[in-house]
This record gives sequence, C-alpha cells and structure tokens, in this order.
Amino acid sequence: MEPGEIFSEWDVYAKRKELVPRDMDSQSIINNSDLKIIGLTGIRRCGKSSALMLLAKELATKKEKVAYINLEDSRLAGKDEPLDEVIKWFGDEGYLLLDEVTRAKDWEGWLARNHELLKGKLKLIISSSRGALFVPSRPLRGRILPIEMYPLAFGEYLAFKEIEPGKTTAARGKIEAAFSEYQKYGGFPEIAFVKNDLDKIRILNSYFRDIIGLDIAEASGSDISLVEAFGRYLLQSPYFSASKCLNFMSTVGFKIGKEKILLLERSAQESFLFFFVPIFAYNIKDRSQYPRKAYCGDTGFFFAGTGVFDIGRTYENIAYLELRRRTQRMQDICYWKDKAGHEVDFVVRKGRQVSLAIQVVYDLHDEKTRKREIASLVRCAVELKAEKALVLTKDEGGKQTIEGIEVEFVPLLTWLMSR
Repeated sequence: MEPGEIFSEWDVYAKRKELVPRDMDSQSIINNSDLKIIGLTGIRRCGKSSALMLLAKELATKKEKVAYINLEDSRLAGKDEPLDEVIKWFGDEGYLLLDEVTRAKDWEGWLARNHELLKGKLKLIISSSRGALFVPSRPLRGRILPIEMYPLAFGEYLAFKEIEPGKTTAARGKIEAAFSEYQKYGGFPEIAFVKNDLDKIRILNSYFRDIIGLDIAEASGSDISLVEAFGRYLLQSPYFSASKCLNFMSTVGFKIGKEKILLLERSAQESFLFFFVPIFAYNIKDRSQYPRKAYCGDTGFFFAGTGVFDIGRTYENIAYLELRRRTQRMQDICYWKDKAGHEVDFVVRKGRQVSLAIQVVYDLHDEKTRKREIASLVRCAVELKAEKALVLTKDEGGKQTIEGIEVEFVPLLTWLMSR
C-alpha cells in the first residue's frame, strides 16, 4: 500500500469518527499554531489522538485545509522517510496533524526544518506519548509549545458517562456513583464506556503492559521483565528512593546498579506512567537527600495492578493529577516535611512564592488524625507564608482560623467539579 493511500485512509477516518468533546481550548491551539509547533503529550491512551481528530473536524468545518495522520501505523514502519512522503501528499500549506510523530525517523530535524522554511504556511500540530516534547533537542528549542494531556478529569468523565451535573438528590446519587467508579478504575476514556468491571481491569493491565514495553523498556533499553518489576514496585510504594528500590530489585533477582534505577525512574516519568514529586526545598542538594513521592499516571492502575483499593492513596493521587492539569507545569508541585516529622501532601509554588498548601485526608472524623493533619498544614503555611491552606476530604466543608491561618475544608468531589 502506498503512503498516500495510508494517509488518506487515516484522514477520512478521523473526520468521520464520532467523538465526545474534551475540555481543551481548541481555538487557542489553532491560534498558537501560527507561530509554534503545538505538541500534545501525555500518557498513552489518554485521548491525544481523539483531541487531534476533534481539531481536524473543527478545522474542516471552518473550510480550512487540514489532514490527520497516525504515524504509529505499522504499515509505515518500513518506510525510510514517511514525513517527507506526508509533504508530497499534503502540500506545504494548511494544518497538518501528526499523531505519535516521535515514531518517525528524524522527527526532530524534520519538524525544525519545515517549521522554519514554511512558517506561516504549514501549521504543525503533533502528539507523542513521550515527554521528549517538553525537553526537545537543540533544533526544536523555542519552536514547540507543549500541552500536557491526562486521562479524563472528573467533569469530562461525567460527560462521557452522559451524567448531567445537578443539585437534586437523584442527580447527586448518580454523580457519587460515578465518582466511586472513577476512583477505582481511573479516567481513561475507553474505560468510561466499559460496563463490566473485569473487562476494565483487563484493559487497564493491557495499557500498563503496553506503556512498559512500548515506552519505558524501549526508551531505556531495558528488558521488559525488569521494567515490569520496577513498575509493580512503584504501585505498592508511596515513596521512592533509588537505594530502597535497588534493594527490592536485588531480592527479586535483578542484579543492576543505581544508574539503571535512575534511568528507569526518568523513563517512567517521561512516559507519564509515574510522576515523582520531590520534597520542598530551595536548593537541589536538599531535595536529593529525601525520597520522592510516587504518583501514578492514572489511579485505575493501582487497583488493576495490585487488587487492593487504597482509598487514602487514591484520593491523594486524584488530587495530584488535577493539580497538574490546573498548573500545566507553570508552577512546581512538591511535598513538605519538617524535622519534627510534620508533613503536607502538596505545596504549589512559583519561584519562592507559595500559592497553595494542600492536605488530602479522606476521613477527618478521628480526632487524633484531625489534629495531626491540620497541625502539619498550619505549620507549613506559617513557615512558607502560603497564600492559601486547603484540606481536601471526603465530606467536610467550611473554614476555620487556626493560629492566624485560615484553613478551608472542601470535599474532593466538590473541588474537582469546581474546575
């Protein structure tokens, strides 16, 4: 099959496919593509392809010249210069939407060349499951505007489930039932449409294996069994340190060094399967002395991979992913801990200014837990001069002033729906 026939097949498919809209500013993406290459990046199966297809349909409706092409098509694997074939087929002006562009040979050089030579004529909107779009090589620096995508936010999840937000008892019941599913099985778009729970688990485990094999193992040059053991370790370990992970890997039969563990950590984060959050500190040396907190790219992997539903860890992970959606890497997210052992789950800062300190506590009804968690948050807010102190919990709302710090209590579900 000739490349042009493959490209046409994908373009027709994209423009005909019926899709649920995502929460994205499509007009901003279109406008910014005049000056920059727009790069959609995020965990595999989170909806990047659908986002590109939605953009293709919108542009086609506006009578713009546009084409969508999936470069991960196995029929293009043996082609020496598929990207040059794209230009021969499409031409040198219009909107070209290239899905999984990092699978093509010399993708960085090709993008840099064509963006420079055809700026203002050819608008490039691309996607990749790898974080390389955020840290491109020299030819692409300053040319790419990366946009991070994630599995569905809870508001999007409701839209996929065709559940209308409402204040009646019946409407609230549907929302709470959907939230229970969202916590346990995560927010991948495909999962939202699957009704059988066992099927959800099978799909989530297949996603996990695909990311392990196609993204992490390939990028790090590691054996799949090694990467899978590393991934399973992280699913069960809220904190990550290279030395402790190294000890674990040794006990299960993998004789590797610390450098390999750090490479796997970096590759896991670049594939968006796991995120590693450092302790709050103003210098790199202090950060490196403490373990990082490990969060999953989708909460569904926890239950599917371990068979255990840890509500506390799930709540915290959901909050972390929502913070990433809201900050889009424009602010740093850390955790805070002092020498006395007081700890706060999230500190959001830009430079030296802390805008938000967040404690995530599923159940505040136990008085001992309540005192401990709130005391830690207040200490953190005082020390870092945080602009806002927030407790995300299951069902408590309101405000309370403690030691001069106004602490706001918000149910996690309410916070997610306020986005």
